[in-house]
Amino acid sequence: MKIQQQSEFHYAFPRTIPVMVGYLVLGMAYGILMKVNGYGFWWAAAMSIFVYAGSLQYVGITLLAAGVHPLYAFCMGLMINARHLFYGISMLKRYQDMGKWKAYLIFALTDETFSVVCNEEVPEGLAKEKVFFWISFLDQIYWLSGTLIGVLLGSLITFNTAGMDFALTALFVVIFMDQWEGQKKHWPALTGVLGTAVCLRVFGPDSFIIPAMVLILAVISVVYQRDRKLEEQAGMPKLQKDGRREGAHHGA
Repeated sequence: MKIQQQSEFHYAFPRTIPVMVGYLVLGMAYGILMKVNGYGFWWAAAMSIFVYAGSLQYVGITLLAAGVHPLYAFCMGLMINARHLFYGISMLKRYQDMGKWKAYLIFALTDETFSVVCNEEVPEGLAKEKVFFWISFLDQIYWLSGTLIGVLLGSLITFNTAGMDFALTALFVVIFMDQWEGQKKHWPALTGVLGTAVCLRVFGPDSFIIPAMVLILAVISVVYQRDRKLEEQAGMPKLQKDGRREGAHHGA
């Protein structure tokens, strides 16, 4: 059993190296920002262990420093991470037989982890649930390690941190460009850009995030339901035609 676990770890580790590079840098930036805003080692560690949501953690620094109402913080967190609903649904089949690993795999499904496991075909002889666990766990370790290194750097080095939180924006831009190139349909991305621009214009820079997310979710949901109905309508004539053929065959 020990040998098999090691082989699964060795299989998973190389697939997490690109995530490791990004998470160490972004985690360090987050750790430095936590430190300079007055939150030390244990606060930063707890956020990266129990929250583990990069964008929400960056926003969480502002929420903690400003002492915002818990209900507003909850709504903000829900809106920021609403995208998880979409790619989480696509993982239902992959994670349905994960057993005791399932709860952690759901918790640790970040954007980058999803990009690794969504199309991963685990070779025969390796337990799929353990490979997915190692990928997810290693990614979180990278983020946590970067966070703690950042906290230590923030304690030892004094420098201007203005603009450092732009690192996450840069990551989102890279992810957006990668998804744009990898998808044939660009309307969801355009919906996000245009919906955000409209809400920014209408509600202003301090209040546009939640309305923008609600608008984006509404548009995507309506289009999804429409496309689903069109697919069902397109499939019905074929089914009826096949049914008549089958009946005619049996009648003969």
